[in-house]
Amino acid sequence: MGGPFKETQVPANAGAGAKALAWVDDRFPLSKLWNDQWGKYYAPKNFNVWYLFGSLAMLVLVLQIVTGIFLTMHYKPDAALAFGSVEYIMREVPWGWLVRYMHSTGASMFFIVVYLHMARGLMYGSYRKPRELIWLFGFGIFLCLMAEAFFGYLLPWGQMSYWGAQVIVNLFGAIPVIGPDLSLWIRGDYVVSDATLNRFFAFHVIALPLVILGLVAAHLIALHEVGSNNPDGIEIKDNLDADGHPVDGIPSHPYYSTKDFFGVAVFLTIFSAVVFFAPEMGGYFLEYNNFLPADPMKTPPHIAPTWYFTPFYSVLRATTADFMYVLMAAIAAYVVFIWLKSRLAYRTKIAVAVIGLVLIIGMLPQVLDAKFWGVVLFGSSVVIIALLPWLDHSPARSIRYRPDWHKYVYILFGLCFVTLGYLGTQLPTPAYTIISQVATLLYFAFFLLMPWWSTMGRFKPVPTRLTFTPH
Repeated sequence: MGGPFKETQVPANAGAGAKALAWVDDRFPLSKLWNDQWGKYYAPKNFNVWYLFGSLAMLVLVLQIVTGIFLTMHYKPDAALAFGSVEYIMREVPWGWLVRYMHSTGASMFFIVVYLHMARGLMYGSYRKPRELIWLFGFGIFLCLMAEAFFGYLLPWGQMSYWGAQVIVNLFGAIPVIGPDLSLWIRGDYVVSDATLNRFFAFHVIALPLVILGLVAAHLIALHEVGSNNPDGIEIKDNLDADGHPVDGIPSHPYYSTKDFFGVAVFLTIFSAVVFFAPEMGGYFLEYNNFLPADPMKTPPHIAPTWYFTPFYSVLRATTADFMYVLMAAIAAYVVFIWLKSRLAYRTKIAVAVIGLVLIIGMLPQVLDAKFWGVVLFGSSVVIIALLPWLDHSPARSIRYRPDWHKYVYILFGLCFVTLGYLGTQLPTPAYTIISQVATLLYFAFFLLMPWWSTMGRFKPVPTRLTFTPH
């Protein structure tokens, strides 16, 4: 049996709102949740503009869910009716064109915001101890977003939707033994068809949004448990005042609420400009081929995924038969480098050498073809991002206190990522293929060599208190 119920005493002259809140708080910890998660959550006082993108990501998530609900009211997940239902939304439903363009633009904006959010984490070491789990939850959100965007991309049932899904699903067929059956299971048919559309619709509308919401909640709970990082990479919990609050912290509300509202205003201005004046964004946000109904008998001359997948798609496309020999040489060089420069135990080095030998043998054209290794590199280029907390051995979290040449390493990595993204939207000419292969090698080198280069150079002394200039 529980103890006696104690009701919060409210002054007699309190307003109706205060009385209603007290009544709710007695039965549900509403005020406590608000104070713990935002109102009295102490954040570092030196946040800059890079720290807006987390709240903007939450805004776009809500925007996508709301616009998606309205779209499902008129959309029909049927191969014979899907394209026509989208045209009906655009032409006949009142304000349907606006809701559809908000949803399609929101998908691209979501990835822009998330990529910038991840870039901030990379610059300031937000994935370092004790925030490894925050990074992993965030990576899980990123993976689910990619799946959500892929499943949603098929739904308009346009030419690029149909053939893009056909190409991506066929990639799974390159996996030995289980590949053909796996592709068949994903499609639900031998080709992309009505069965594929129905299951993709179910994943896009119900399954993945629930997973994303759960991961977002876990991401925020983990963040508020260990506290936010900051541009200096210093733990503000190490310096507390008499009340137990961080000396270098300030309550999130109202100090960061006002800044978030300003960021939201700027974002919505840009978002509205795109929605009203350039929703296709030159074919990057909405491909021109997708305004044609899907035709299984007519293949578009150039099939490419939407821009936010193209950096990883370029890695897949760069993996040609000739490139396999370069990869074998790179793996051999990396194993030798680990033997010479690593302080790993002798048994671990033996294991690395064996794994390297197995990979080299597997890359021989007589064993596994380049298509399979393209899929492996495609997946590895995404998954390797999750390993950052264990690859970065730098004594300083933030880029502010690392050697200046580290900034150029980050800039080179960013240029490689953007180059791969651009080349993925273009036809694969011989010159573009070579450039994408070089960018692929540099992309993986950034991560695989990070345990060494992140510790090199002369580091600047990290202050014990935050560097902050009031403004």
